[in-house]
Amino acid sequence: MALLTKSDSIHIREVWEHNLDEEFALIRDIVDDYPFVAMDSEFPGVVIRPVGSFKNITHYNYQTLKDNVDMLKLIQLGLTFSDDKGNLPTCGSDKYCIWQFNFREFDVSEDVYASDSIEMLKQSGIDFKKNHEMGVGSQRFAELLMSSGVVLNDSIHWLTFHSAYDFGYLLKLLTCRSLPDTQAGFFSLIHIYFPVVYDIKHLMRFCNSLHGGLNKLAELLELERIGICHQAGSDSLLTSSAFMKLKDGFFNGSTEKYAGVLYGLGIEES
Repeated sequence: MALLTKSDSIHIREVWEHNLDEEFALIRDIVDDYPFVAMDSEFPGVVIRPVGSFKNITHYNYQTLKDNVDMLKLIQLGLTFSDDKGNLPTCGSDKYCIWQFNFREFDVSEDVYASDSIEMLKQSGIDFKKNHEMGVGSQRFAELLMSSGVVLNDSIHWLTFHSAYDFGYLLKLLTCRSLPDTQAGFFSLIHIYFPVVYDIKHLMRFCNSLHGGLNKLAELLELERIGICHQAGSDSLLTSSAFMKLKDGFFNGSTEKYAGVLYGLGIEES
């Protein structure tokens, strides 16, 4: 089944603390056969901007990313697994499966956040009280992700859209520490944990007719959204669909030379 499908055939599997282990068991079973992993996250926005002088815009962008990721907490993570044709796993059910992890650490009554970001997530249906009470603990999530075969694996292709912050939050969870002080340190960790990374926002630079954010790209590519905009599961599925359509329609199936670049950051700059 190609990813251009109808919403009633897709099951967005909501993951909470009580079903975390069993959902990771399913992921471990399918990851070898579905090694294209589209990822999206939801987080509390950008709340601080660094001051001072910076060598160039990518250094400023990285410092902004580090300052915010170090301070803030992940809210939601979406993962869509597919094969190289865009087919999705069924996990023994009659529907195609994608995953949406809801984290418990963010407390909307205590933690700092960007008001516009949190309001947008509320409008998109995220229940912050339920997340805080029933959500996944980030430490246990990181332990299971480390042993899942999804990270530290150069057979996995990560598909993302404007994803420096997404990877920042994942690295923070996986390493249990603040992000590195330099972009070079950041990309060293990226290459270890996520050896093959595609950022669609970077790929779009080589497609003259394409522009805008993920929703605009989906409109231009005539892709159907399944699920709710600004929820991580739905966004990860749309990211997966967009990558497959770009790969075949604009890059003749060959995207390898565009891997390893995250839009807005340098590649190996210190």
